[in-house]
Amino acid sequence: MDLDRLAAVHLFPVRHHSPRSSATLRAYLDEVRPKAIFVEGPSDATSLLEALVDPKTVPPVAILGYRTDGEPASSLWPFAAYSPEYVAVKWAFEHGVRVELIDIPVGTTLAPFDGALVGHADADDPGGHEREIDEDRGEQQGEHGGHGEPGEHADDGGAGDGGPASAEGEQESIYAACARARGFRSFEEFWEASFEAPRYDPGPFREALLAYADLVRSDGDRLIHRARDAYMARSILERMGPDLAPNEVAAVLGAAHAAAFAARDVDPALEARLPAPIPCAVTLIPFSFPRLSEQLGYGAGNRAPQYYQRAHDAGGDFRRATLEVLIDFTEHLRLRGFMASLADTIEAFRLAVSLAELRGKAEPGLDEVREATIATMCRGDATHVDGFLWPAVIGRNVGRVGGSIGKNSLQEEFWREVRERRLPATDAPESFRLSLTNEVEVGTSVLLHRLRIAKIPYAAYAGTRAAGRGGAGARGQRRGQAASEVPPDELLRQLSETWEAQWTPATDVALVEKIVLGDTLEQVATRLLEEDLAACHTTGEAADVLLNAVLASSARAAASALDACDRFAAGDSDLPSLARACRAFAGLASFGSSRSLSSLGDGVIATMLEKTFARAVLRVHGGCTGSDEAVAPAKEALRTLHDVALSQPIVDRAAWFEAARALVDSDAVNPTASGLACGLLYLAQGIDDAEVARIVGLRLGSAAPPEAAASFLAGFLEVNALVLVKSRPVVEALDAFLGSILPERFKDTLPVLRRAFGALGATERRYLLENVLAARKLGDKARAAQAVLLEKDREKLKEMSEDLSQAMDDLDDLL
Repeated sequence: MDLDRLAAVHLFPVRHHSPRSSATLRAYLDEVRPKAIFVEGPSDATSLLEALVDPKTVPPVAILGYRTDGEPASSLWPFAAYSPEYVAVKWAFEHGVRVELIDIPVGTTLAPFDGALVGHADADDPGGHEREIDEDRGEQQGEHGGHGEPGEHADDGGAGDGGPASAEGEQESIYAACARARGFRSFEEFWEASFEAPRYDPGPFREALLAYADLVRSDGDRLIHRARDAYMARSILERMGPDLAPNEVAAVLGAAHAAAFAARDVDPALEARLPAPIPCAVTLIPFSFPRLSEQLGYGAGNRAPQYYQRAHDAGGDFRRATLEVLIDFTEHLRLRGFMASLADTIEAFRLAVSLAELRGKAEPGLDEVREATIATMCRGDATHVDGFLWPAVIGRNVGRVGGSIGKNSLQEEFWREVRERRLPATDAPESFRLSLTNEVEVGTSVLLHRLRIAKIPYAAYAGTRAAGRGGAGARGQRRGQAASEVPPDELLRQLSETWEAQWTPATDVALVEKIVLGDTLEQVATRLLEEDLAACHTTGEAADVLLNAVLASSARAAASALDACDRFAAGDSDLPSLARACRAFAGLASFGSSRSLSSLGDGVIATMLEKTFARAVLRVHGGCTGSDEAVAPAKEALRTLHDVALSQPIVDRAAWFEAARALVDSDAVNPTASGLACGLLYLAQGIDDAEVARIVGLRLGSAAPPEAAASFLAGFLEVNALVLVKSRPVVEALDAFLGSILPERFKDTLPVLRRAFGALGATERRYLLENVLAARKLGDKARAAQAVLLEKDREKLKEMSEDLSQAMDDLDDLL
């Protein structure tokens, strides 16, 4: 490898997404007028460069590389209008100059290298070395499902051996050391003061940045980057060939790579360490300023894309960018009723400039903008600065890709639906409500559920308003709850749905990756539902798939799930599973018509509900035996079967009542299940007051073990304590039970009783007290006591209130 020839190339070092790098690079290219430009970027994406600079393409955009072998993995190369790589490509097309990308291909980037992704971040970009950025990056990885991004890899310039120690004794990175040596509080402040704000001529800027890069490239383990150095060096030399002289070639590279080439520090043997590429493809997708900001997880980004865009548009004038930001913030304060004037703006601007001068900066940066704003406009209160100014300097811009890059069918469908349904298309969350009595909005709900099932990040379920009884949909009311966390039958029975939608680059990434599963969102959702169905082992699991199929209006998946439910139910002995299926079928029978269920047929659903309910009822007794912990799911199943029996006339209600009554009378089942069944029957008027008093008296009689009696009582009160404690016969039976407990036995029974009554609230306790007083016929005595009180006969009052006090003491001990 001819390293001398490589070092003679016009090497221009850059930092990704740096306005000053971009402006100085353009001036440098105007000066040297190369015949070919080689730019750091995936070599197999060179074909996209024409689309990248297409007039209809508006940055920020990103090259997306993704695997095509069925594995969900991808990587992004974002570009802002002020990214040096973008400026170099644009200059080349404007001047008819050959331009190519020369970094390792996407397939190598996504292949494992010593257990980690190879990556494409550069050592001169510290990116996420600050702790808060590392935490944000972790959130970003979660959002993207672990997809690789620039700056997400361990070898992008981390602290290595030999660096100075920090004050706490920990290893200090070279970036922190640079900032500390120059008297700055952070690396970003050092970078702005040293390289971003000063107005450089191309030559001195190039020399200064090469010197800086030569310093930092020795920090940390650069094995991956040195292997990339070898690949890019060979690529440049091969593309130059014998026809191009070194002075006719410009190479635009991350500063550390350029410094390695200038120092001839390239080991060609390291290229063999790179893994073989895996099957991949590349495309161009929109990107956004929030994703470009390192604060939101992008390591090689910058703190404030919108602020830097202003500086870029002003020809690198950071004073003007600062003034524009302050004017916008003044307007923000005035619109919200705060006292803010042009004089405040001028004072904040002057303070920002003064702070920059005191710190040895050529022009103010973000730190000066923030501090000056707090000190002047906000009178020391940072609330509005952090709540508005900081998001404003990050920006919400979303790029646009020109028509020369064809979207795949999933992207086309998504964006068509977003436009036609007027759904949010910005990288900022927006909430909206869908009325499921409107056919068009039902279609929108179907679209969002297909995206949910396909795991395409776009819309998050934020709340519902349920039809029917209030309790049925209560669990769906929690705002911000993911739709995957809400039972599908709860989603099915809603009159409205509230969603929070936000487009991010991850949306298009997922749309690209999911194309291997189908050409339409319906096909993708169907494929995934069928995979879920293949993993089902119970009727309840298959019923959940059925409900999701209906929510996504996938007739094929719904039919398959219905067959699976019938097949599983024939041999399913699990009571909770069968009850779960009954709840699903009942929901479909009642509310399915709003979800285009006609292809299944109402008769099929009704038959399945009737058959599954009958099977579940037969397994009630066996499902309710065991410990309290073991029968907890069975108790929920009893509630479900009871609701279905009362709401669906086609099921055998009498069979359910008979099975529930058998639980009430059985000593073999768990007492809490017996008590629950008794409470359910009582509320449904399946047993009258006299009968429930007899049952409670029998269950709570002196012959019953205290623990079993208390467990029955707990199950009984669990149904609807308010209704039960308002019943005088029930309370009389409870009072008789308590009064019959022997003193020596009461002490052992009290903890169990307290657990049974622990769920009673203030209202339930008040009704219980009133009925206890009535049961002990203390009401007349209480009224007489009031009369005596008026007569101020305190001794007689004390005598008459002994019985009343005893009743109160009994309740105090119990409650």
